[in-house]
Order: sequence, then C-alpha cells, then structure tokens
Amino acid sequence: MALVKKGSRRITVDGTTYRWRVRGRATYAQGMGWRPLTYAVAQAETPGTTLVVTTHQLHPSNWCEARAKPVLPAEVAATIRMARAKGWVPEKPGSPFLLDQRRGLTPAG
Repeated sequence: MALVKKGSRRITVDGTTYRWRVRGRATYAQGMGWRPLTYAVAQAETPGTTLVVTTHQLHPSNWCEARAKPVLPAEVAATIRMARAKGWVPEKPGSPFLLDQRRGLTPAG
C-alpha cells in the first residue's frame, strides 16, 4: 500500500524522512463522529510498509460541529517513534502496520 504523495507532508524523525497524510475529506462514519481520525505514514525514500494510525480524536471535517483538533507534526513524530518501538519496519514491504490510539474516544452525538 503506497502513500499518495499529493497532500502529504514531509517530516524527519531521528534522521529518517517520512511522508504523512490525513484524508482531506472525512469518510461518512468520520463525518458522523462514529469513527475517529486516521492518518498514514510511510518512509519517503524507500517506501515499504505503511503505518496507519487510528487517533483518539474526531476528524476536523466532521458534520456534527463537534470540536476537533488538527494532527500536529510533533504528534506524528511521537507516533512514528512509538510504532518503531512496537516493531514497525517501514523499509520492508508488507501489510500496513496498524497502530490504535483510541483510548477513550466518545462518539459525537
């Protein structure tokens, strides 16, 4: 699974450059506040396994007018370090590495 370059942002963590991207438009379930925001991360130079992060926050484009905050680069960097510590090897091809950070998300509504 390759990360689409359009709309992605570059970030360097511990000397390695990655690209990360949040889906611009919320899915129906994210728009309704039923599912949390997710984003993807891949190594920039040699993409292999994509990291898919499920956050504990709502998508900023939700339709419920629920407060949501954007994903900040510092959070992405911390998540990359956490995923690496949990075994994510971005250089190796394979299935997406899923990292769930939902701790206590309550659906909007």
